Amino acid sequence: MKTTPEIEAEVVRLHYAEHWPVGTIATQLEVHPDVVRRVLGLGEPRAPSQMRPRIVDPYRTFIDDTLDRYPKLLATRLYDMVRERGYRGSVRTLREYIALVRPRPKREAYLVTETLPGEQAQVDWAYVGKVAVPGGERGLWVFVMVLAHSRAMWGEFVIDLTVHSLCRSLVRGAAALRGAPRQWLFDNPKIVVLERVGAAVRFHPTLLALCAAMRVEPKLCAVRKPRHKGKVERAIRYLRDRFLAGRIITAVDDGNRALAKFIAEIAHVRPHPTIAQRSVGAVFADERARLLAVPDPLPETDRVEPMQVDSQGFVRVDTNRYSVPSIHAGHVRTLVVDDRTVRVLDGATVLAEHTRSWGRRQVFEKAEHRAALVAERKAARDLKGRDRLRAIVPTFDRIVARWAVSGSSLGFRVTRSIKLLDLYGDQVFAAAAADLEARGLADVGALAISCEHHRKGRHHPVPVELVLPAHLHDTDVIPHDLAAYDE
Repeated sequence: MKTTPEIEAEVVRLHYAEHWPVGTIATQLEVHPDVVRRVLGLGEPRAPSQMRPRIVDPYRTFIDDTLDRYPKLLATRLYDMVRERGYRGSVRTLREYIALVRPRPKREAYLVTETLPGEQAQVDWAYVGKVAVPGGERGLWVFVMVLAHSRAMWGEFVIDLTVHSLCRSLVRGAAALRGAPRQWLFDNPKIVVLERVGAAVRFHPTLLALCAAMRVEPKLCAVRKPRHKGKVERAIRYLRDRFLAGRIITAVDDGNRALAKFIAEIAHVRPHPTIAQRSVGAVFADERARLLAVPDPLPETDRVEPMQVDSQGFVRVDTNRYSVPSIHAGHVRTLVVDDRTVRVLDGATVLAEHTRSWGRRQVFEKAEHRAALVAERKAARDLKGRDRLRAIVPTFDRIVARWAVSGSSLGFRVTRSIKLLDLYGDQVFAAAAADLEARGLADVGALAISCEHHRKGRHHPVPVELVLPAHLHDTDVIPHDLAAYDE
């Protein structure tokens, strides 16, 4: 610290005339005690201390060279390596040294670019959460497509993340925007790119076929460079903050209706981020003229593949089973699946068509398929009695659950219920079961009384169960002329 002659004179006076100690002088004059000692000549300044050798010093060259070649190597791995070379210090000491010498990543400069109108659309998904489905839960995602110039977007909620789901969303997005850009920019998931080595890319053939039909060029971001598609990343963040925050999506269709309304009324009305005094919707209206025309008809995006019908007359999609006529069991047929229907074809003939379910481990069986199977194999009538009841009364499992709580024999009650079904028919039995469930009852006797009540209300004939001895094989009686008995 540099001092003035006035301060040095005052230091000397206070010390030798007033007998103030060094600390008091330093405090009152607001100078460092070493300055006071230097002025008074009370000792020589100490030499700077020397750093003590550290236990890691003999290994510094090895550690530095290793980190130069492998900058992301963990400190624990380096600890194992230097221990083999004689290091006896702690891992904490090694961590402190590595934190000082580890090479820092180079700062990358970013170039902000704007694409031409109609040139590019960026595509990505965002995870939303879980949605309840029959038999469990499924992951819910939102597919987002953003036109890079106008920031106009389109999106839909999806459960399926296969390449067919991607193609389906791309076609729907192009139809909703009433045009397709010249490029689709993707990240690097397996449903888009099967293999990539540097700039050499092998796209999924299903996606390539769709791009050829839509006249669109597929393009990829660099690996681990999400900022290359920053416009769709920013759109996903916008949806999280403005649409998904505080909202619970319980069904795909309801979520898609709410998302379409949000995009039309809020997202496309917001100001454009780079074009002053214009909204996203206004810029999109100008860009629409630069988009490619959508093919008419739209390309098919269904999943089509050969599928063998199992021995019970079912085909499997995901974890669910769908029935087909039993005569096709064991044969290979064509499976056609989209996000709404499941169809089984034999050539151009539709053998079975079901509404697709996103549940887990569900069984879907049509009555006509069951009737044919029962006629062919009578044993299936007893083995699958509960399935038969469920086909007539979809909520019959609730009645079965009450039987299970009561502790009585399920087989006995199912058998009696099937007899009531055979006696009164499908319509009367279904109405009686609905009445039983509404009243919270579970007794089979109450079910029989309800069947009789509905039978009388419909003016049906009294059902009679005819039980013949086992030795009688023919129930038809042929009448004869009684006049012959008098002869």
